[in-house]
Amino acid sequence: MEKRITDYQNGEQMSLQAVIKMSDYRLAKNGKHFLSLVFEDKSGQIPGKYWDASEQDAQDFKVGAIVQLDGKRDLYQGKPQVTISRLGVIDPNTVDMSKFVQTAPEKKVDMENDFEDVFLHITNGAWNRIVRYLFKKYHDKFFTSPAAKSNHHDFQGGLAYHTLSMVRMAEHICEQYPQVNRALLLAGTCLHDLGKVIELNGTLGIEYTFEGNMIGHITIVDEEIVKAAKELNISLESEDMILLRHMVLSHHGLLEYGSPERPKLLEAEILHNLDILDASINMISKALDKTDPGQFSERIFGLDNRTFYRHS
Repeated sequence: MEKRITDYQNGEQMSLQAVIKMSDYRLAKNGKHFLSLVFEDKSGQIPGKYWDASEQDAQDFKVGAIVQLDGKRDLYQGKPQVTISRLGVIDPNTVDMSKFVQTAPEKKVDMENDFEDVFLHITNGAWNRIVRYLFKKYHDKFFTSPAAKSNHHDFQGGLAYHTLSMVRMAEHICEQYPQVNRALLLAGTCLHDLGKVIELNGTLGIEYTFEGNMIGHITIVDEEIVKAAKELNISLESEDMILLRHMVLSHHGLLEYGSPERPKLLEAEILHNLDILDASINMISKALDKTDPGQFSERIFGLDNRTFYRHS
């Protein structure tokens, strides 16, 4: 059976096909150029540096390129990396591309059906129409897009999986706390990251679009809600629409994290915390999947560079 990235142990020689997830052409202190790379297959990722790289190497080993990777798995500052001995480009027409694409752990059709059930619980007419309109408009992108370039849910279908995971937790919270407006929390949760279908692009190599870099997904989704309301003849001055827009505009919680407003609704505070919880669980789980029992994980950038212990 062909080995994948996460099958290799520290100190072991690696030889496999992978896709280049990230590629950055840099200048070293000694004046020579190198490529800082991240390799990926369906099992996971590993970084590595390609030394004495030429401009042609930067063109050949770009994001999305399929390569034959030979080297040795080592640890650098507590994180796995590959010390590259040989790297060569492979014609993508000669390989099965599905082996390089990480996908959501649930089937698209199952997630689609679950969202249809969720929509039935959004009993406010205006919110229900807005959610259904935008999910129909961006259906294909929503169910194939990642939720981030890196860190959490950075795989095909990650956006839908992340959103659905949060929706499921929201449903449990509404059962536990009847004072929560279920329709508002579900509508806000469904829409909170929808702007990422425009902010991010690609599956083999996830990159920020120009609009994503310049505006960001929070502003993008608010604009989409406004356009949808106008198309559906729903008053933007109504309290319902102001509350829904507040849910998405405040979901990052803090101004320094990109939210133009801090949460001022119970439901908005819950949404913000659900977002943090689901992202954190995904990042920690991803790190622990690459960690042997009885050992600490690599440092997780998105969680203040902390490490986590994998118990037996």
